[in-house]
Amino acid sequence: MFDTVLVANRGEIALRVIRTLRRLGVRSVAVFSDADADAPHVRAADVAVRLGPADRSDSSAAETYLRTDQILAAAHRTGAQAVHPGYGFLAENSGFARACADAGLVFIGPPPGAVELMGDKINAKEAVRAAGVPVVPGSQATAPTDEDLVAAADEIGYPVLLKPSAGGGGKGMRLVRDRADLPTEIAAARRVARTAFGDDTLLLERWIDRPRHIEVQVLADAHGTTVHLGERECSLQRRHQKLIEEAPSVLLNAETRAAMGAAAVRAAESCGYTGAGTVEFIVPGIDPDAPSSAAEGVRDFFFMEMNTRLQVEHPVTELAVAVGPDSARLDLVEWQLRVAAGEPLTFSQSDISFLGHAIEARICAEDPERDFLPTGGRILALDEPQGEGIRVDSGVAPGTVVTSAYDPMLAKVIAYGPDRPTALRRLRAALADTRILGVTTNTGFLRRLLAHPEVVAGRLDTGLVEQTAQQQPALLAAPYSPSNAPAPVGSADAAGSPAAADAAGSAHSANPVDSAGSVDCANGTAAAAPEPPSPAHLLYYAAALARHLELTPAADPGGWTDPFSLPSGWRLGGTPAWTTHRLRTPGQDPVSVRIRSITAGNVTGATDNPAGLTREVELRLDAGPVHRARASLAGDRLHLTVDGVQTAFALATDTAPGLPAGPVTWLGIEGDAWPLHAYDPAVESAAGAGAHHGALTAPMPGTVTVVKTTAGEAVRKGQPLLVLEAMKMEHVIAAPHDGVVAELRAAAGATVAMEDLLVVVTPAAEATEPAEVRS
Repeated sequence: MFDTVLVANRGEIALRVIRTLRRLGVRSVAVFSDADADAPHVRAADVAVRLGPADRSDSSAAETYLRTDQILAAAHRTGAQAVHPGYGFLAENSGFARACADAGLVFIGPPPGAVELMGDKINAKEAVRAAGVPVVPGSQATAPTDEDLVAAADEIGYPVLLKPSAGGGGKGMRLVRDRADLPTEIAAARRVARTAFGDDTLLLERWIDRPRHIEVQVLADAHGTTVHLGERECSLQRRHQKLIEEAPSVLLNAETRAAMGAAAVRAAESCGYTGAGTVEFIVPGIDPDAPSSAAEGVRDFFFMEMNTRLQVEHPVTELAVAVGPDSARLDLVEWQLRVAAGEPLTFSQSDISFLGHAIEARICAEDPERDFLPTGGRILALDEPQGEGIRVDSGVAPGTVVTSAYDPMLAKVIAYGPDRPTALRRLRAALADTRILGVTTNTGFLRRLLAHPEVVAGRLDTGLVEQTAQQQPALLAAPYSPSNAPAPVGSADAAGSPAAADAAGSAHSANPVDSAGSVDCANGTAAAAPEPPSPAHLLYYAAALARHLELTPAADPGGWTDPFSLPSGWRLGGTPAWTTHRLRTPGQDPVSVRIRSITAGNVTGATDNPAGLTREVELRLDAGPVHRARASLAGDRLHLTVDGVQTAFALATDTAPGLPAGPVTWLGIEGDAWPLHAYDPAVESAAGAGAHHGALTAPMPGTVTVVKTTAGEAVRKGQPLLVLEAMKMEHVIAAPHDGVVAELRAAAGATVAMEDLLVVVTPAAEATEPAEVRS
């Protein structure tokens, strides 16, 4: 075994490898960019070495984690004998594997020749075809031109799938259903492939209807033994990016499992593979209208590609696969190390079986409510789940700054159970207990996806997520999201201006008992109780009460607080005044939440509140119904009680300097989290006065990769103007209407922040001023 190993990666996979190294007593070396100087993987390692230019700070992957020379120099400086590449970056780079060998270092992975062969998806298909592994019909040329790809599509028929030959992970893949769209999609796929993998070679394959993505884990030593460790189902995807993985697959019967495992072993042996790898297959889904006999016997399956590295989803195999009579679990990183050190496998295929079920969810910095655009920011609060059968592989900590420079995955939550229903329940509960405030993530979305009836039933395919988002969006919608907030009865939209609503609120609530819906004192009849507030309205109430509590000054050392400094609304000889909190969430109209005390009969009663606790108050969203509520703070939890029902929110406040509207309140519940900003109508009005309705801003932080227009150009509605890339995803910025590009601030290669102004398109009827270019 090695004495010292350098981990040439970052984030959760670096931490995962370091954890095994520490267990084995092997010294670990981390590498880091300036952006990652305080990252958890740096703190966890025994030694850490900076990557990047000596004369400046540049945290881009090209100048840090992709710099073979600097990584090898770091290995020599620290006395490392071997390099573990993790996944991503240089993990499937045959040149890096050769450079390690040339430098006298052991590359913890397969031989460079195997990496090169399987990394070229065109040649890989030919190699496994020769080994008797079935492959999907598609293009045959080694380096097909655009014309070759069009001809291949015409030959095999539509729909077709474009894939980068040199890459993996779904990046750059394009599903094309119409021949007219193929040239544009080829250009886009080549651009992503060139950026992500440094090679724009593409291959084209026939698209399989209702496809299921099922992969087989293989493990091979240098002594002639290759085994498979069963399959993983990875069919729950969005844009070809895996979201949920599980083992075993509910689709496969014993005959198909054995056949796919044997095919995976043949594929690995065809390239002289050693170490841990994954052979990915596409399996046609079962037609729901087909007879039950269709599920019997060996099902069709086709080779897609082989990933010559450890997979993101390897934990489900570690949890669900048992070895030997004592049902021992495997540590795949440990076996990568042992194989690289020349040790033989100590078990055979007959020793391996499934025991129980494991499911993994990938938590990423992306916003499901904005078409999964990448997000970023500083993690203000982080709670990771614990409990029976729960494992978390995480790469972040409180204070971690998530940037657009790297992959958006922050952590993985994995649940194990004796059966699939138990694993599903445990994972849904664990995701509900996962709280990440400060960065918008997909955690709550994943929790709802796991409750989808088709997912629960095991009827999966790679298009299920996007099909549901289009046809049944309510199944995946966040109940507490402001975007789902119903307009309250008598809301400001219906009743007029916010000022009118406030006046209506004061008149309606002159008698606090009447306003709560108990008794109408004028005629002695019972008044109708207000409808229970929607979950989205509770979010606004919680934010307003959290800000209300922050207005309370701390007591002096003697315990006295100036009563006139408190937000009690106390007035001499009258009911308390409303305190108005104006709030907005990104992409939504601002709202007003009004709060006033119920119990304040005098100034002492109005201010006699323990720290972190409100007495019972009335509150009202815009001109909607009045509810009774109270709130209490316990650490980072805000407990909100409205009309006798309590809800607990995770709470954090972003007080970073320079925030335009001041501190931002973050609230989280059931895996979801939202930022709520203070809203000042006067400030917003002044800021918006100069903004043109044709202004296009960056929907995410990222880098402008392509500019397709010039200042002064006449453009049509929907015409692409530029391409923005973040976290290896592309987003096209298109013209919102016919007009003229009046202002162009974006340049290719420029880094932009969210909501930075990129381009202004003046409507054709207004385009009279000369265009302007800024940089």
